[in-house]
Amino acid sequence: MSDITRVYLITGFLGSGKTTFLNRIIDRFPKNRKLTILMNEFGEIGIDGTLVEGEDIDMMEISRGSIFCVCVKTDFIKGLYELVTKVKPDVLIIESTGVANPSDLKRDLQLPIFGKRFQFQEQFCTIDVGHFLDAYQVYVSLEKQIASSSVFIINKTDMAKAGEIEEIKKVICESHPSPVFYETTYSNIPFEKYFPDMMPSVNAACPTVNGDLKVLTDVEMDVYIEELLNDPEMEITPPDQLVSVVYTWNGSNLDEVRKMAHDLPANVIRSKGFVVENGVWHLFSYVMGTWSIDKTHVPEHRIKNKNMLVFIGPPDMMTGIDQALKKDNWTGRGIFQPFSGMNK
Repeated sequence: MSDITRVYLITGFLGSGKTTFLNRIIDRFPKNRKLTILMNEFGEIGIDGTLVEGEDIDMMEISRGSIFCVCVKTDFIKGLYELVTKVKPDVLIIESTGVANPSDLKRDLQLPIFGKRFQFQEQFCTIDVGHFLDAYQVYVSLEKQIASSSVFIINKTDMAKAGEIEEIKKVICESHPSPVFYETTYSNIPFEKYFPDMMPSVNAACPTVNGDLKVLTDVEMDVYIEELLNDPEMEITPPDQLVSVVYTWNGSNLDEVRKMAHDLPANVIRSKGFVVENGVWHLFSYVMGTWSIDKTHVPEHRIKNKNMLVFIGPPDMMTGIDQALKKDNWTGRGIFQPFSGMNK
């Protein structure tokens, strides 16, 4: 096993197809190589981790904010330290929340406590054809994802309107000097070009690092992270002020969920969750006004947050959400705003 962990970052705005892309990588990844997934979700509860396909996937989940902001930076650094000292995967794939500012990732991976074990490879950005242009220039996080990414997966092209793909490319080229584009459906790209671990000959070319890592105590780690967060050069402020809220559905007829989706205010960016009708589980997915309720192949025992939907958007979406869910069988769990510590 190599001392080096190759790191890939998957970015992209909310609902752009990041998890679909991740599942394609997992499906092609060789069984004799060690793969770890770090899944980051903005909401108070995690949904996307349940959608990751494959048996015995080594996965670390961090919810309640962006791993690149102060709200969960401590969890992120501690998680990376555990990976580099204990798990030691060949490949680490990080799927960041759709509202993350990933500008600091490369520097994070080179922190002295990691002993140069992380080797950054590529940053992918998935693009939702139908919603990219509406979200761009409204949400700063999307602009920062474009600026720091290198490969752009223009996804859901089968739903593109005339001239839409070229307009998206034009916008990205204005913010990025040398973008690489793939026009796809279901995030299908030539994976072997970017993942040498998928090639049979990779075992003969694995780099190593000399020297052992110093093992930090919990107290030493806390002191280290506190000093890190006090560094004035570190970007730990959120690019967009957003909140999430979780509602539990206590009904039995999916028509109630459909009605709710139809009545949601226009400023809700994203909603997702698993709901059940007549013993059959469905995935509810909502992206900026477009929504679906489809039967899911995820086994019931893997669904952690049952009949719970998470909603993400600006704080003023709450009035409209309360209005849309005030009838029928909905129970709110309170607002969660990770960047300010607001949780009520």
